[in-house]
Amino acid sequence: MTTALDPIQVMKQEVARAAAARVSSGMVVGLGTGSTTAFVIQFLGDRLKSGDLKDIKGVPTSFQASVLAKKYGIPLVTLDEVETIDLAIDGADEVDPQKNLIKGGGAAHTREKIVDALAETFIVVVDSSKLVDRLGSTFPVPIEVLPMAIAPVSRAVVKLGGQPELRMGVRKDGPVITDQGNMVLDVKFSHIDNPAELERTLNNIPGVVENGIFVGVTDWVLIGEIKDGQPIVREM
Repeated sequence: MTTALDPIQVMKQEVARAAAARVSSGMVVGLGTGSTTAFVIQFLGDRLKSGDLKDIKGVPTSFQASVLAKKYGIPLVTLDEVETIDLAIDGADEVDPQKNLIKGGGAAHTREKIVDALAETFIVVVDSSKLVDRLGSTFPVPIEVLPMAIAPVSRAVVKLGGQPELRMGVRKDGPVITDQGNMVLDVKFSHIDNPAELERTLNNIPGVVENGIFVGVTDWVLIGEIKDGQPIVREM
């Protein structure tokens, strides 16, 4: 069990617990990817096991989410099998004051955007370090790209003022490969004045599958913070 000695982990757990508490019996739930949503999946499994929650179905956004859901006993369905997603819960790498996001640190942003955009309600779970005044200030924009198009997409991104870098594997030689078999360019922009416009522009480059700017999708942001030595969760 995580102790208060690791405040980031404590914040992640508290905010995950708050999000998992918003799931009701009978819901179809979009299951996000990443360290905070891993706790959400664990807490949903705990609620199912205790009988506090019944008859939920999960739509995973990645192989990681799928593996965790199976581990914690959450039945999984695909988008072919459900009409709607009642609630999606996911993390973010950056959140601005308008609740716009940059996601894709785990290279799962394509599936995440599909699931999160379909959800009736989309809850973002973050710790306070992810809050920014302006998107792109701490995190590059991840772009999923077909492997054959890496060079032309990189050139197009440079023309837009971005600095693209091919994401490389950690403890693996070669680039990161997404669950769809594509590659990821991490693009640093000096400033993003209009996130919605940049999101559209990037997705219009031939060879781009999806990018990590999420505009107008988020309903609630739950933020984990440490105040007076105690973890608290606040809403945005």
